Amino acid sequence: MRACRREPVPHTPVWFMRQAGRSLPEYHKVREGIPMLEACTIPEMVTEITLQPVRRHHVDAAVFYSDIVVPLKAIGVGLDIKPGVGPVVDEPIRTRADLDRLRALTPEDVPYVAEAIRQLTAELGATPLIGFAGAPFTLASYLVEGGPSRNHERTKALMYGDPGLWAELLDRLAVITAAFLKVQIEAGASAVQLFDSWAGALAPSDYRRSVLPASAKVFSAVAGYGVPRIHFGVGTGELLGLLGEAGADVVGVDWRVPLDEAARRVGPGKALQGNLDPAVLFAPEEAVQAKAAEVLDAAQGLGGHIFNLGHGVLPATDPDALTRLVEFVHERTRR
Repeated sequence: MRACRREPVPHTPVWFMRQAGRSLPEYHKVREGIPMLEACTIPEMVTEITLQPVRRHHVDAAVFYSDIVVPLKAIGVGLDIKPGVGPVVDEPIRTRADLDRLRALTPEDVPYVAEAIRQLTAELGATPLIGFAGAPFTLASYLVEGGPSRNHERTKALMYGDPGLWAELLDRLAVITAAFLKVQIEAGASAVQLFDSWAGALAPSDYRRSVLPASAKVFSAVAGYGVPRIHFGVGTGELLGLLGEAGADVVGVDWRVPLDEAARRVGPGKALQGNLDPAVLFAPEEAVQAKAAEVLDAAQGLGGHIFNLGHGVLPATDPDALTRLVEFVHERTRR
């Protein structure tokens, strides 16, 4: 929390995107036979899965176990997470009439979220809990494409071809996303992260005109709570300044841009999060440490730095490599 606010820290804090799940054998044991979206609605399971990496890796923050499509499912959008594919939408949104299916989200739609967070904060004590949500553009891409997309052709066709409908879609998603984050914050989340996983598919001018207003609306809606707000996207090297401009306190950086250069692009007044390539963890320990040291060296002199990967933990990652990486970062930066 101090790093998010650009205050002095005893060591560089560490957490990992997708640390709750995927690479942990204890996660797979707990979730055996239970679909992802169902698991997200069971508070006791969410609590256990969220705590597992904190116990094992001694990271400095927990990240709430959920999925970016949970609020969409909660308001009645027909979708499922297909193993090996990702979120798949039954009836993609393509017309103005389709927008009627995107009603507002209320706390009563996601009681399991608030309950899980209350359980977690009681267990975590002083360890912060990071809440999260999907950003309007990324949610829109899933809804318009009907699932994951390499080129986002239908999404961009709507954005360019019917800017009025596009703006209304993103505005509606911004309201839903803000409501989802408010539930998490009011239940006890210490910070929140907005994932714009697919924003890197956009040119800066398109992002500024067609996406930034909706993301800014989300950040503005939760600003009054005073919790740190983190903004992250993949392949967003050309958008880093705009990600900060949208209103976050912390800008997440993927592995393609060194942190010193990222700081120049983002500008003053923001902390940075990142940015070790997740694939580095498959290399020998000496190589992992050398690459981690490069990240830490590039972060020297930053007002605030949170060590993280440049994207999520890959499923086949050796959990022990993550534990050793946390130890290395803590030891190397201890003041």
